[in-house]
Amino acid sequence: EFTDEPVSDELIRDMLKAAMSAPSVRGTDPWHFIVIRNPYFLTQLGGMLSPAGVLEQARAGIVVCGDMETPHRRQLSYLLQDCSAAVENLLLAASMLGVGSCRLCIHPQSSRVTAARQLLQLPPSIVPVAAVALGMPRQQKQPRTRFSEKRVHREIW
Repeated sequence: EFTDEPVSDELIRDMLKAAMSAPSVRGTDPWHFIVIRNPYFLTQLGGMLSPAGVLEQARAGIVVCGDMETPHRRQLSYLLQDCSAAVENLLLAASMLGVGSCRLCIHPQSSRVTAARQLLQLPPSIVPVAAVALGMPRQQKQPRTRFSEKRVHREIW
């Protein structure tokens, strides 16, 4: 849950700087970011992505997109990896800055991709990958880890 407090332009800029610091294949940086503050767009996007209403409650959202003209050899798999790294950096920056966040996947569900393309008026080469809902959290949660030694392998499986 988010408070009514807005997420400042400065915080959003800091999160975008972190997102754009992500690695990309051959330094191609295929990402583009759509910052959304308009409640209409947050509600419309939220309705197509999440029945839980997290975007509708958010004070801002960022849609992470990739340009298929940019990634190495124009491979979708590279674009998705690069944009996912940017999303992770954005989420980590939000956490460090005290901003609540929630990632919502757009790609690979074709209905979501099509709806996001139409709503956001994306050019044909732009692929919407994920949306991130942002807001100031009602309560700070304790960091958690999902570390499991069972998932760590040394040298061989």
